[in-house]
Amino acid sequence: MTTIQAPPSLGPAKAAKTPADRASLIIKGADTIGIVAAVTSLLSERGAGIVSLDQCSDDPQEGTFFQRTVFGVDGLRAALPGIRSDLDELARRFGLSYTLRDMSVPKRVAIFASRADHCLLDLLWRHRQNQLPVSIAMVVSNHPDTAEEVRRFGIPFFHVPSMGPDKSEAEAEHLRLLTGNVDFVILARYMQILSADFIEKVGVPIINIHHSFLPAFIGAGPYAKAKERGVKLVGATAHYVTPDLDEGPIIEQDVVRVTHADTTADLARRGADVERAVLSRAVLWHAEDRVIRDGNHTIVFA
Repeated sequence: MTTIQAPPSLGPAKAAKTPADRASLIIKGADTIGIVAAVTSLLSERGAGIVSLDQCSDDPQEGTFFQRTVFGVDGLRAALPGIRSDLDELARRFGLSYTLRDMSVPKRVAIFASRADHCLLDLLWRHRQNQLPVSIAMVVSNHPDTAEEVRRFGIPFFHVPSMGPDKSEAEAEHLRLLTGNVDFVILARYMQILSADFIEKVGVPIINIHHSFLPAFIGAGPYAKAKERGVKLVGATAHYVTPDLDEGPIIEQDVVRVTHADTTADLARRGADVERAVLSRAVLWHAEDRVIRDGNHTIVFA
């Protein structure tokens, strides 16, 4: 397995900063009266001030309750063990699950790409502009084409060829690179299908982007086929990857109207614009703990 690492030329890229001593709390469980009051009281007793609180229930009678709370407290890292202890008791009392995270520590991410570079370069640019609160650990591609561009952003680049139907060697190298080094993976138009075994072993969320509102135009040249059919909308969908191809929980979608006057190249260009915007929003929301997965759908506190 050949790997190429492009050395940094501009120094390590920095993640967008979140104010110190700020944490996110995600809660999920059976809807019960008193959850919000219990959570806010718990935080108040620990000296925490609530920055934002979003909640929803899919059925107030027998449904599931979801809540995202961002709070600040002086000396957060020292306070977290006590807050976790209180949350453990609250979770047992109400039958809840929760996650608690120090938001000043950016999530580590790997970006997978192929030859198409519009989504990859958009994410790298937004990251350099401090618009994405993540730490980009690496870019991995099955082609070397984008190595030079990635190097200009100071991000390590790895070329891992993936040829033919047997992807086991490439996926073994991917796991070697990723295991213990990233908190989630972005497929920025990575034109390879991931095996169910890889998805299970990598053990972190994977976010994918693909064109939507073109469901009938599978395979090569979707925009040419769309032009032939006279479509009036093109768009994009960002979703979590599951073993069922392109059927994972949807994070974000958007569309743009097109007309008979648009050429195939126009459709592809406008589709690429939507893909960039949709993927960057999905990455931002996931990085900020705004997305809660529930089965095959999501609750997004955007």
